[in-house]
Amino acid sequence: MTLKIVKSGLATTIQDMGRPGYFHLGIPEGGAMDRLSMRAANMLVGNPEGAAGLEAVFMGPEIEFTRDASVAVTGAEMPVMVDGEARGTWTAFTVKAGQILSFGFLQSGARIYIAVSGGITTEPDLGSRSTYPIGALGGVDGRAVQPGDELPVGDAPLVAEGRRVPAALRRGPANPAELRVLTGLYWYRLTDTAGQQFFEDTWTVAAEADRMGYRFKGGRPLEFVEREQPFGAGADPSNIVDGCYSYGSIQVPGGTEPIVLHRDAVSGGGYFTLGAIISADMDLIGQLQPNTQVKFVNVDMDTALAARAERKVTIQKIREELG
Repeated sequence: MTLKIVKSGLATTIQDMGRPGYFHLGIPEGGAMDRLSMRAANMLVGNPEGAAGLEAVFMGPEIEFTRDASVAVTGAEMPVMVDGEARGTWTAFTVKAGQILSFGFLQSGARIYIAVSGGITTEPDLGSRSTYPIGALGGVDGRAVQPGDELPVGDAPLVAEGRRVPAALRRGPANPAELRVLTGLYWYRLTDTAGQQFFEDTWTVAAEADRMGYRFKGGRPLEFVEREQPFGAGADPSNIVDGCYSYGSIQVPGGTEPIVLHRDAVSGGGYFTLGAIISADMDLIGQLQPNTQVKFVNVDMDTALAARAERKVTIQKIREELG
C-alpha cells in the first residue's frame, strides 16, 4: 500500500522517535517534536509506538489512500475529513481505498501527527525514518513530503473504529504556556537581577520557531557578570569558548532573545546556555504558535524528575486505555 500525497501542506515530514546515539557526531536525535502525541497516534491504530508517521505544521496535507487503513490524528486541534466528512481527532477511524484524507484550518496548537496502520516504511537512515533535511537523512530522499510522493505503508490489520484517547490524558500548553527550567552550568554568568527578571518576565514566541529551535522575545535583556573574555570567546559577553548543547538548552545570543534548542538543533556552539527546559515540557514547545505568551518557571531536579515520572504514568495510562 502507498499513501499518495495530493497536497503536502506547509511543512509535512515523516517522523518517528528519532535516531539517538549520534549526537557526539553532530547528528541530532530528531524525531517527533510532540512525542506523546506521536506515540498516542500509533497506539490508536495498533502500531508500535515508535512507528513512523507524519508530522504536519499549521496546515495539514491531502492524502489519497490506495487501500483500506486505520488512521488517527493527534496533537493540535485541526478539523479532520475523509471525502469531506468530519472525523474526530485522538480517535481511530477507517479510510477506505480511493478516499481522500484532508484537513481544515488550525484551531489550536501547532503540529498534528498522522498515524496509519502498518506505519510508513520508507528506507531508514541510521536506524530512523525521521526527516532531517539539513543532513539529508530519512524522510523522502532526506526531505519533506511533496505533492506526487507515494509513501509506502506496512501491512497491518484494521482496528476497531472509535478507539479514543480520553481528553484527560491529552496534554497541551496553557495560556500563557509554562515551561519549566533547570538552570545550568553557565547560570553564574548572569547577574542576580538578570536571573530573577528572566523568570519574572512574560515572553512571546517569535516567528523563528521550527524543528531546530524556538526563539522568544519581549522580556528584558540579560545582564552578564563582568569578566575578561577568555581567548577565543569573542567580545560579546554571551559568547563562550564553545560548549555542548543538551536537548532543550536555552541559549541567549547577545543576551536579548532566548532560543530553546529542539529536535533538529546543533550539538554545540559558542553561545552560553542559562539552562534547559525539562524533558517533560519539551512536547509542549512543539505545540506553541508564534505570538503565544510563555512564562519560564525555575524548578529543581526533584521537580524535573517527578514531572518525567508523571509523563511516563500518562503514557502508560494511554496504553491501558487502548488495550
